[in-house]
Amino acid sequence: MTENIVIAAQKRTVKGKQVRALRRQGILPGVIYGRIGKEQIEPIAIQLDLHETSQTIKKLTGSSLVTLDVEGKKYPAILREIQKDIIYGTLRHVDFMAVSLTEKLQTAVSIELIGQAPAEINMAAVVVTGITELEIECLPQDLPERIEVDATQLVDIDSAIYVKDLVLSENITVLTDPEELIAGVTYVTIEEEPEEEEEGELAELLDEDVEPEVIEKGKKEDEIESEEA
Repeated sequence: MTENIVIAAQKRTVKGKQVRALRRQGILPGVIYGRIGKEQIEPIAIQLDLHETSQTIKKLTGSSLVTLDVEGKKYPAILREIQKDIIYGTLRHVDFMAVSLTEKLQTAVSIELIGQAPAEINMAAVVVTGITELEIECLPQDLPERIEVDATQLVDIDSAIYVKDLVLSENITVLTDPEELIAGVTYVTIEEEPEEEEEGELAELLDEDVEPEVIEKGKKEDEIESEEA
């Protein structure tokens, strides 16, 4: 279960080009959309402290559940999209999706391979990875931030980890094909460089005792004698 993080926000009345002035004041614009309970909510324009929110968002994944405290009203939500300045990398806008804590949702959770495979150490093999995300369904409060997979299970060349091998909470339903590969082991293949051609065309002709072609032939000996007579 993901630790719940509270982010303070205020309703935002400034919109359009005037939002630039907020950013210059260290304020980050954002929006909340989604649903509360069984009802779809109208998008709520919000503003947050740029520095504090940036530090918090660094710790979040796409499946991290947070609580947005908007002037005292709480919104369970998931970070859905961030926009950054292409030059400085600072946050320019954030989107949060409000979720119902009583309704399951479907989302993708990242897969993280941890540890080192014994096959890499003992057999000079390499680990190849398959899928990097797992599609799951569960209640928002049961969402894992990531799925950690132990690479020490990969002990030899026949070792492999598939989706069906994962052990997850009973509150989580896996939607990804159980036969999808997460990680496996293969040998290192070394490509041999092609041998350099040691012999040129002339060398081949000499080896085969073939006389080189004469481009311009001189006069025959008997022709020369008849001219001198």
